[in-house]
Amino acid sequence: MNKLTDDQRHQWAIDGYLHLPEILSPEEVSLFSEQLDQIRQQPGYEPTDLQLGHYGWVERSANQDSEGFMDRRDLLPYDDAFIKLMDRPSVFDLIVDIMGSHILFSMSQAIVRPSSDNFPGYTHTDGGEALRQIRVTETSRPLAMKAVYLLTDVTENNSGNFTVFPGSHMRPFPVGKGPVVTPRSPGAAQLMAKAGDCILFPHSLWHGPSPNVSGRARKTLLYNYCQMCVRSYDFETVSDVKDRCSERQRRLLGDLGHAFRPGSYFYSPLDQVEVMRSE
Repeated sequence: MNKLTDDQRHQWAIDGYLHLPEILSPEEVSLFSEQLDQIRQQPGYEPTDLQLGHYGWVERSANQDSEGFMDRRDLLPYDDAFIKLMDRPSVFDLIVDIMGSHILFSMSQAIVRPSSDNFPGYTHTDGGEALRQIRVTETSRPLAMKAVYLLTDVTENNSGNFTVFPGSHMRPFPVGKGPVVTPRSPGAAQLMAKAGDCILFPHSLWHGPSPNVSGRARKTLLYNYCQMCVRSYDFETVSDVKDRCSERQRRLLGDLGHAFRPGSYFYSPLDQVEVMRSE
C-alpha cells in the first residue's frame, strides 16, 4: 500500500490537511459532474428544511438548475462509480495509513455551491457539537476524516473555495465567546485546487466554503471515514448496495461477515487488517 511521505506526514500533523493533485482523470471529473446533474433530477434526501449552518442561506424551492445549490447524501446507490471511489487506492491507502485499519465508510455527499452574492461562507468542524469538543494530539489517529474531490477548478479567491484554518485541529476555538468564525476570520486560508484534486482533513479541522462570486458553481464530492467504534452517518444498517461491492467495500459499509451482536463494532474481525490492506 502507498504510505504518506515524510513531508505529507509533517503537513498532516502541523496543518491538519493534505492536498493531493490529479487524483481523478479529466474523464472521471466529467463522469461525476454529469452524474450530479442527473442525480438532482431524482428524489432523494437533501436537508432543505434545515435552518442551520450553510443551509440557512439555501433557497427553499426545488432547484433543478445544474448550477444551483445541491446537497445530496448517500450517493452509492446511484452508480457503481461512486462505490469504486470509496476505496480508490491512491487516496484510500493514505486514509488507512492515517486512521489505521479499523475503520468504516460513514458518509458520501455531493455539494454544488452556486455563485451568489447572498452566501457569506460558512465555517465549522465535522461531527456536530459533541465531536467538536473531543480533541486529539498530533500523534493520535483521528476519529473521523474526509476526502473532498473537486469537480471544478477553483483557482481564485471567493470561488466557493474549500477554506481551512491550518493547525485548528489542535486548538479549540472559543465558540460562543467571541466573534463568529467565518472564512474571513484571521488565520483562514482559501485553498486553490484543480478539478480532479483531492483534499484530506480530519473532523476536528475548522473548515468550510468561502463565498462564491465567481459566476460559476463549484461542485464537490465528499467521502467520510470513521473509526469502527463510531458509526455510519448515511444508513442505519449495512448499506443496501453491498451486493455490488467487493469484500473490502462491504467491510467498509459495516458487513463484518456475521450477524450483528452486542460489541460487534468494538471488536474487529480477525482478518480486518488483511482486508483493509488488500489490493
